[in-house]
Amino acid sequence: MDSSVFAFVEDLRGEGVERVLDRISGYGAAGVTVGAVHHAARDVTPHGLSRLTVRRDGAHFPPPGDLFSSLRLRPPAGHQDAFDGLREACGERGLRLHGWTVFLRNATLGEAHPDVTVRDCFGDRGSPADLCPAHPDARAYAVALARAVARLGVDSVVAESLHFRPLRAERSFVPLGPMDACMFGLCFCDYCMRRAADLGVDAEVAREECARILGGVLDGDPPAQGEVTRAALTAYAGPDVVAYARARSETVTTLVSEVASAVGDEGSRLVFADATGGVKGYRDGLPTPGLAAHDAWQLGVDLVALGDLVPAFAVLAYARDAARVADDVGAYLRSVGKDREVRAVLRPGYPDTDSADRLVAKARAAKAAGASAVDFYAYGLMPHPVLDRIPAALSEIR
Repeated sequence: MDSSVFAFVEDLRGEGVERVLDRISGYGAAGVTVGAVHHAARDVTPHGLSRLTVRRDGAHFPPPGDLFSSLRLRPPAGHQDAFDGLREACGERGLRLHGWTVFLRNATLGEAHPDVTVRDCFGDRGSPADLCPAHPDARAYAVALARAVARLGVDSVVAESLHFRPLRAERSFVPLGPMDACMFGLCFCDYCMRRAADLGVDAEVAREECARILGGVLDGDPPAQGEVTRAALTAYAGPDVVAYARARSETVTTLVSEVASAVGDEGSRLVFADATGGVKGYRDGLPTPGLAAHDAWQLGVDLVALGDLVPAFAVLAYARDAARVADDVGAYLRSVGKDREVRAVLRPGYPDTDSADRLVAKARAAKAAGASAVDFYAYGLMPHPVLDRIPAALSEIR
């Protein structure tokens, strides 16, 4: 069974390429998924040279001039020598090399070009890190970035943030319900509204309804209760809001199609990572009840449509319970098609996994549900004793 360990460029630079790859190979993994393009973050890194690593938005390779010279958006420079000799070092150990790529999450670009970021129903551009998938400049940037990573000679381009993102607020002392948060996360920029209108949606009515309902909640009205479903959202906000939310899937599907084609043209393949599973269980490994495949539409992800366009999918199975991992994997396979590769991404430690036995159980559950690969996130974020659980999990699913 295929497998890979996610790793950051800072891991390779801090501990040394040879040491990190030897460890990953020693776990029995078949590959390493290295962050070729990442977003800004501040992470506790238990065995790094620095125990608190500050990451900046950046591409960790020289962006090819023929791809970006004519574009308005160009990736900020990261550690541009990070992939020098990396493919050869992986080959010496029989490891596959995958290029982990964060596409539309980039505060550096958003702050420099605020018009390419999402705009909420009040007209505010509240998140500079969230580039809008409908904006032509963001779309051109994503396609060029995909080609650039594929040219590194990676076996696959693992796509993160190639869709809309949910509402992110560092602080909110207003008790927003799940449906309120969903509406607050909708983008009403000119390009999104135009695309929705072209599909027959009354985009202005949808915006007005979102602003009216959310304005009431912000003024003290009680928040909506219950999980977000199309039926519940229709009852709460009306059919125009639901139609607008569903129309976003056309934006994402066409963008992913362009990116997948670009990656294929460069001799690699796309692995689409939908963030829904991560959103649902990231904090505590206790995902909210709806399965990720069923709720992906809230981020503009139409898994049925993408199943005809993308060869492989990564399921962020961030859950403590092995049965939940199996349910999420099974739901993805039913959505994208049994002939598609589905990779279950597990966290071997906190907050999802408290023992090697639990990790083994989740790996077994993923395989039994039909996953063709199990990947582990992430080398630099987990203590070595936690990473040492990986061999037991892999030995049980070969």
